[in-house]
Amino acid sequence: MAEEDRTRIGGRASSPHGHRQPRSTLRRIARARRRRRWIVEAVAAFACLAAVVAYLGTEQHAGPGQEESAGGPAPGAGRPGVPSPQRPDADAASPGLRPRQRPPSPSPSRPAVEPVLTVTRADVPARVDLSAAGPVDWLHWGLLGADQPVRKRNGSGAIRDEGGRGQRESYSNNPEEYTWRDGAPVGSASGTTSGLYTCGRGSGFALAVTADGEPRTVRLFAGLWMARGRLDVRLSTGGPTSTLRMEDPHTQHTAEFTVRFRAPRGAKLLVNWTVEESFGDCGNVSVQAVGLR
Repeated sequence: MAEEDRTRIGGRASSPHGHRQPRSTLRRIARARRRRRWIVEAVAAFACLAAVVAYLGTEQHAGPGQEESAGGPAPGAGRPGVPSPQRPDADAASPGLRPRQRPPSPSPSRPAVEPVLTVTRADVPARVDLSAAGPVDWLHWGLLGADQPVRKRNGSGAIRDEGGRGQRESYSNNPEEYTWRDGAPVGSASGTTSGLYTCGRGSGFALAVTADGEPRTVRLFAGLWMARGRLDVRLSTGGPTSTLRMEDPHTQHTAEFTVRFRAPRGAKLLVNWTVEESFGDCGNVSVQAVGLR
């Protein structure tokens, strides 16, 4: 009984579960626990720091493919002295053009002029007004001899006398009369019956009329004497042609040949009036005038 009381009074080692450990042991255990806690906290902090560093490194050092997919501006774009990289489709599609410049639209091509050519024959009126028959240009032969025709003053010059085979002669007994009021070098005429003729098979006259792409009408006043005349009409660019014949083996005959044509600008209507057959000593063909409208 006395021992039991001493034990209770002199020692604190007793506990409901057994004897208490010494204080030095408890202190070691506490220090060990603190060290473990510090290690765990240090490891966790290091892991967090590493994650932050990795995240920031990924954002700051993204590759070119990531920048293009994000659609952001290229590094240095917009800063003075730093060239901006060109987009692949900026100039590649149109070499030599500045950005935002569209290629020029092709000029619309003009439609091709389809050649047209028709020839008809009719009798010559008793009186022909060349100023009315040729508002664009006209030509008259014989009044001033075989070498100098009279033509429309300030005309277009589209009618050209291209010559022809045979010796030309003037005459003044044509059955029809010709008048004008806008000629040169003869300003006006009230009714001349002059013209030119050439004798012999193969002889004749050649004319050319310049086209302008629009429909035009040529009126040729021509004749023959004791011959068969052949009129050949064609375009210098090719295409349709026409041949007409007129014959009188005994006397004189005249006709108005009307040629309607269309050809590209700069092309020519080519007209040849020749003796295909002579029925006398001087079977011939003749020309008096030509008008263009």
